[in-house]
Amino acid sequence: MSTEYQGKFHRQNILSRFAKDLVRRSRSKCELCKKSGAKLEVHELPPLEEKPDLAGCIFICEECQKQILTPKKIIPSHWRCLNNSLWSEVPAVQVMAVRILRRLAQAEHHWAEELLEHAYLEPDLEKWANLSE
Repeated sequence: MSTEYQGKFHRQNILSRFAKDLVRRSRSKCELCKKSGAKLEVHELPPLEEKPDLAGCIFICEECQKQILTPKKIIPSHWRCLNNSLWSEVPAVQVMAVRILRRLAQAEHHWAEELLEHAYLEPDLEKWANLSE
């Protein structure tokens, strides 16, 4: 068994330990689109720290996860929900919302540009949002 596989398995094991805290924080809803009753997954925001950290994770539905991981298959109308996510109390949710809106704005979705114009992130969160994925 390769050490890379073992490392990935170990990381996933640590992330699964965050599930209880994430369920409580998210109230069992996707932290981006607020969908309830869906299977939720832990998503780490890049760049990844050496050791997984709850503060760098969000709890999202499979649909959001799929669109984040495959940006070419993004469905812009799904992300209208980011109007609310931008104002989340969870910094990682704010950062992910800004990153997605930037992708949409680059694809010339004007509503995303408008949301970004009204968005505000603290300087440290802005720096995090600007880090490459």
